[in-house]
Amino acid sequence: MANTRPSVNKRRKEANRREKKAAKAEKRAARSADKATKAPGPSGDEDPDIAGIVPGPQPLPWAEFADIEPEEEESEDQEEGQGENAS
Repeated sequence: MANTRPSVNKRRKEANRREKKAAKAEKRAARSADKATKAPGPSGDEDPDIAGIVPGPQPLPWAEFADIEPEEEESEDQEEGQGENAS
């Protein structure tokens, strides 16, 4: 006598796969429809953390540092090196 149980199980699995596939297709269609109706571009909701930030170099945060120029350390290193060679 043949056991029909495996083919019944197989049919159930295939039916479940078809149902899942159909559900996923519905979800994809709904998402694509939502994307199509949604207006592209910037929305009125701007992230408050990055609001007002301009790309590129930013101004110095304190005006007192704007006039300060970096010190030249090379001349000091050269003077120290000459002193060691002369000894």
